Amino acid sequence: MAQRALPEGRYSRQTRRPLGRWARWALLAVAVAAGALIAFVGYRNLGTKPIEAKQTAFIILGDDSVKVSFEVSRDQPDRAAVCIIRARSKDGDETGRREVLVPPGNSVVVETTVLRTSKPPVTGEVFGCSYQVPAYLSTS
Repeated sequence: MAQRALPEGRYSRQTRRPLGRWARWALLAVAVAAGALIAFVGYRNLGTKPIEAKQTAFIILGDDSVKVSFEVSRDQPDRAAVCIIRARSKDGDETGRREVLVPPGNSVVVETTVLRTSKPPVTGEVFGCSYQVPAYLSTS
């Protein structure tokens, strides 16, 4: 099959010029910056948390209360922390909530609290913990 001639001036026969030295360095700098940003975001979102808690047990005390035990692990045991504990009903609604002060002490502690509920509870759980203790919970 014979090759057809291309119309003059419409298609360039030039080959692409290689990137200059400054363009290569700029692309490398952008790639390194993007990699560093991805690593930072990944570390912040997937790294170890300074304070974590998990429910260890719960006991339904009746149609209006639940007893919840939970374990708190923290990287700064000399600081007080606050944990939010909540109860949920059969339909998934939050029926009770309580802030529990975790005083300074060991790096791993077990706490227990009783929550009053507005509906019959089916579970008690830890919602989350923080070192930002509200003034009304502070012991000092």
